[in-house]
Amino acid sequence: MLRKELFGGNATHDSSDRLNKILSGTEITGDIVSDSNLLIEGEIIGNVSCSGKVMIGTSGKIKGNLVCVNAEVDGAMDGELTIENLLVLHSTARIKGDIQTLKLTIEEGAYFEGACVMKSPVSTTSMKSDFAFDE
Repeated sequence: MLRKELFGGNATHDSSDRLNKILSGTEITGDIVSDSNLLIEGEIIGNVSCSGKVMIGTSGKIKGNLVCVNAEVDGAMDGELTIENLLVLHSTARIKGDIQTLKLTIEEGAYFEGACVMKSPVSTTSMKSDFAFDE
């Protein structure tokens, strides 16, 4: 699960000056955890957890789950996507798996097979305790 155990903690690392790159032709087997943005042009067989933005390029593939703040997909994904804020599926995106996100943008031509749950931001509700039950 990760991503600070699903969106706990502070996640303000979405700055463009910090970028990890996995280039085309690279294949990684195993889980990846990152506090900075991530550009995936290669192939990952494992789960990805990121405190920033994940970009899956046209040659990029993930076979596993993705948990992050924001994501843009041009490539392929086979697994669950749990996106804290915005998910953008570009026209070349190929997604097979369930999505949970706050906001979703899908361009014409994108392929998506699975279920999508749009979650509203977590809010705190309070109950007033100044009422009495009649006995």
